[in-house]
Amino acid sequence: MHADDLLNSNYVKWMLAEEAPASDIVISSRIRLARNLNLIPFPHLLDQKSGERSLAEIQAAWQKSQDPILREMELLTFDQLSPLDRQILVEKHLISPNHAAANEHYRGLLVNRDGALAIMINEEDHLRIQCLLPGLQVEACYEMAERIDDQLEKNLNFAFDESRGYLTACPTNVGTGMRASVMLHLPAITLTGLANAIFQNIAQLGMTVRGLYGEGSEVVGNLYQVSNQVTLGQSEEDIINNLTTITAQMVDQERIMRSRLANETRFQLEDRVGRAFGILTNARIMTSNEALNLLSDVRLGVDLGIIKDIRPFALNELMAAVSPAHLQKRSGQEMDPFQRDVKRAEVIKEKLG
Repeated sequence: MHADDLLNSNYVKWMLAEEAPASDIVISSRIRLARNLNLIPFPHLLDQKSGERSLAEIQAAWQKSQDPILREMELLTFDQLSPLDRQILVEKHLISPNHAAANEHYRGLLVNRDGALAIMINEEDHLRIQCLLPGLQVEACYEMAERIDDQLEKNLNFAFDESRGYLTACPTNVGTGMRASVMLHLPAITLTGLANAIFQNIAQLGMTVRGLYGEGSEVVGNLYQVSNQVTLGQSEEDIINNLTTITAQMVDQERIMRSRLANETRFQLEDRVGRAFGILTNARIMTSNEALNLLSDVRLGVDLGIIKDIRPFALNELMAAVSPAHLQKRSGQEMDPFQRDVKRAEVIKEKLG
């Protein structure tokens, strides 16, 4: 079972940044398509019988498909996954926190070997088809997600209205049912105080900015998730083009600010990066937020050539490895917050030392 590898290692596809476009700033790109089955209640209204029916229909459609990419995926129902395992999938960005909190066995996940493709089953919608790739690859994500969507639609009757488009549990997703997003690392924009003004401008262009785990999560480590707000009245191509254009502009702005910091405050910048690396490689106790904030400074140092011999992949991997569920999985036991802080410092020291 390749799911064992996903649960017992830190790696997933979006972490492999070395050859991805704009990966010095764009950590990952994601496309998510919300789909629902016709004549079955939305997931928040499911009972045992209708929940089992929805899962059975989705499972049958997956098994009937002859597409090699879809056939390579593995089905995990929540009766197979402990709460800790579900939290690990959240920390890898393969399921949402709300999905992880559910316990019904008719909820689950279809996922491929490297985690680039995942389908949440009976989250807010019956299906949430997701493609997650490193760097700025929004269009490539859409092509893969659309392929899976087309294959499933051959055997599933999706809830669709000719004038409104795909019908979803949340009205904000009606239409294309598509959310396109990028995860950006913007330390220079943040340090120079430009973040609020930039985010206010992109909000006027139909985009929203969230934290590391999407809606309701806080911003830590200078990591921002930017996604479209509008799904009705725009085509998938429009949404992708708008997000890609806005992202490219933010990448350019971040690079300009990084260059300015490097030229005008070189000693202060090197001191900040050096102190962050020193704390990370010597601390005995480390909270999650402190780790992500210090890793942000080290990542900036790596991208600017201040720190040598650390791969971006190692830093992306650490984002998951220092998270609470991963630390407990690695240790083979439940841990209280203090124990996790001690273990987190050990893991970081081992990885960066």
